[in-house]
Amino acid sequence: MRRTGAVLAAAAMAVSLAACSDTHTYSSVEEKIREAGEVTIGTKWDQPNLSLKQGEGEPKGFDVDVAKYIVKELADGQDVKITWRESRQANREALLQNGTVDMVIASYSITAARKNYVTFAGPYVIAHQDTMVRADATHITKATDLENKRICQVPGSNSYKRITEPPPDGRLGLSATLVGADSYSECLQKLGSGGLDAVTTDDMILAGLSSHDPKRYKLLRNPFTDERYAVGLKKGDTATCEAVNRAVAKMWQDGTASRLLQKWFGKTGLVLPKTAPAAETCS
Repeated sequence: MRRTGAVLAAAAMAVSLAACSDTHTYSSVEEKIREAGEVTIGTKWDQPNLSLKQGEGEPKGFDVDVAKYIVKELADGQDVKITWRESRQANREALLQNGTVDMVIASYSITAARKNYVTFAGPYVIAHQDTMVRADATHITKATDLENKRICQVPGSNSYKRITEPPPDGRLGLSATLVGADSYSECLQKLGSGGLDAVTTDDMILAGLSSHDPKRYKLLRNPFTDERYAVGLKKGDTATCEAVNRAVAKMWQDGTASRLLQKWFGKTGLVLPKTAPAAETCS
């Protein structure tokens, strides 16, 4: 029965990956990259310094450069055609499950709940949840000051839960007013117009958003979580997961990870990691 289940799971994986190709089926994303020379990657399109798409060009940022490095490693250095798809917080799991994308590299933090639906490779870097306020705000200096304040709620993101819920799913268990937004770029607009008191999410996201208008916004520099940014894969694609983990290890060993962090965040004031994070077990 166990062997039969494994065979059925492999067949389901091949059918799903076939949706990304007109003529072939593949047992894993790694195999598709090697044999077809193409891959579809989901990224954010509205996060400066991480992944920002402007005009007709491809997105640019740290996540995009990490994705390119990983794909090239999986292809043994051969050229691969990458198709970029927008992947927001609310639809990342669905895009993987229905085969619209082969992998998601989009400030995608590993959580226990998400692991029920996604196989995570990496993490490739660790971010930390922090808080951003308007530059003239003096009444909010740390995360616990968000009691009874208006904070942003983005569908699919766990950041607001870290504030409003207690452990184990949350962190601080504060009473705050949640103001909905479709993305963190919309949260920034609401903060600037006075519709919010603060935006709280990963420091890399906030640093990218605030760095383009540093006189208007400020980070509290009061991190209180570890957010393990990983590569999201269709549940069960362990072969690609293991290959990505090898690529991530090499990216840190050869200095590429540190160079990319400095390139995209060196001027933001963030304390940048200097060592590779511990790899997630592929499952």
